[in-house]
Amino acid sequence: MSRARRAAAATAAVVAAGVLAGAAAPPASAGGSGPRDVHPSLRDNLVAFYDFDHPVPGDEALERDRGRSGTEIELVNGGADMRVRDRAYPGSGRALQTRQVSPTVAGNDDWKAGIYSASGVRTLRAFNAVAGTTVMGWFKVEMTEPRPNSNTANPDDRYNAIGLAGVLTGDSDGHGVRALLELIDVNGELRLVALGRRLDGGNSQTFAAAQDWRTLLPVGQWVHLAATFDFGAGTMALYRDGQPLAGFYTRTDDPWLVAGPGPHVTTASDPRGIKIGGSYPQDTREQNPCDCRMDSLMFLDRVLSAREVERQYRHMARGR
Repeated sequence: MSRARRAAAATAAVVAAGVLAGAAAPPASAGGSGPRDVHPSLRDNLVAFYDFDHPVPGDEALERDRGRSGTEIELVNGGADMRVRDRAYPGSGRALQTRQVSPTVAGNDDWKAGIYSASGVRTLRAFNAVAGTTVMGWFKVEMTEPRPNSNTANPDDRYNAIGLAGVLTGDSDGHGVRALLELIDVNGELRLVALGRRLDGGNSQTFAAAQDWRTLLPVGQWVHLAATFDFGAGTMALYRDGQPLAGFYTRTDDPWLVAGPGPHVTTASDPRGIKIGGSYPQDTREQNPCDCRMDSLMFLDRVLSAREVERQYRHMARGR
């Protein structure tokens, strides 16, 4: 089967099993008996959780969701080979490997992960008309700058960003996001950012870490990152290893349109998916690949406090 047909078949299987018919393997409980790597106080709001130790029986190119939504994701192009032995924290097992494959070829072979449906992913409805979101996980970068842009003929052209993990908007083409952790060019300098969009088709806001990204994410070192998105207040925050990061907003106006009467929530549309390690999880285009390893990616439907982020980090770092 060709790569395109394999990707289409896998996506269709995800949609049919987990989105339309609810026939996927039951998700792990997000209550008191939920995943042990998740602090008990967070489990009720854990919409999706991927530790890359739980392939879908019968198809190791799919990863089970251990959160409450049961949203399986595809390991795009690399399949089961994308699960590698690497301990992000005590008690962890395998991690996800993402990477650019052919930097000089305008193809679709980069290793990335996620799910996409043009009609919206129903199992991700918790992010429909939501007041807040948190994205967090463990990341180990294996690159010092964005990769060559395979979509242009200029061999010196590079992407302006490195994709980590995020939730797509309800009208996304596979790139546009509602809540995203990434590294992106800000005024000519690559920075770690939280990038959010409250309204489908609306403007995004970016909160950028002030510290040099190479200090925050040293090559070859596991780091725990978190980003929170308060769509009601119009604010975001970044955390590294459980501690808040100083930063700044790239816009000083009101891109989320929260100045007027509230309450303010995201558009009442189901996200079109999740993207991990690059854009276009439907594998129709390459964009912002990440030569990285990732583990225990968590997507929650509320804003965690600084204390909760630190508690979750210590829960993992201390081996529960």
